[in-house]
Amino acid sequence: MTVATTPVETSAILLRMPPALDMNDDQFFEFCQINQKLRIERTSAGEIIIMSPTGGVTGNRNFKLIQQLANWTDDDGTGIGFDSSTGFKLPNGAERSPDAAWIKVERWDTIPTEKQERFAPICPDFVVELRSPSDKLQTLQNKMTEYIDNGAKLGWLIDRKHRRVYVYRPGVETEQLDNPATVSGEPVLPGFVLKLEKIW
Repeated sequence: MTVATTPVETSAILLRMPPALDMNDDQFFEFCQINQKLRIERTSAGEIIIMSPTGGVTGNRNFKLIQQLANWTDDDGTGIGFDSSTGFKLPNGAERSPDAAWIKVERWDTIPTEKQERFAPICPDFVVELRSPSDKLQTLQNKMTEYIDNGAKLGWLIDRKHRRVYVYRPGVETEQLDNPATVSGEPVLPGFVLKLEKIW
């Protein structure tokens, strides 16, 4: 008898590949396409990180986050937004998929269309990571630092469990907000204020 199981959030699996099995950008993109049920990233050292899909609550909160960002993006018109299934190739060679991202139109338009259709070679101006129950805080903090080091102008790490938001900006110390009702995107996203009531 086959017993059906319900997927749950599990810790990420880190795969270290021998040099002979290293994938170029096109091969890695294809690898991700044939494993679409998984969230896959690659570090700057070529290590592959495999994550299971998020659970229902985390997925809903991320949907609420993207909904707010998308509404502001449509009204503002100076950039475009991306969801958690979008991969970006950072300048350091890592391929990352933030939970939400935003890029100024003029920067996005410099990328050839064929590269926009794959993992675009650009670091977003703004990134968000929403911590799920299985995520290690330090791992996400390291990822946020990587985004900033690679050109992001603003990053938010939202820790729902402890109701904290860590704000990352270039050249300044990380700011920790405890149980905030809102968080402002100024000056990178003028006028954007994320309401956290439906995110917690």
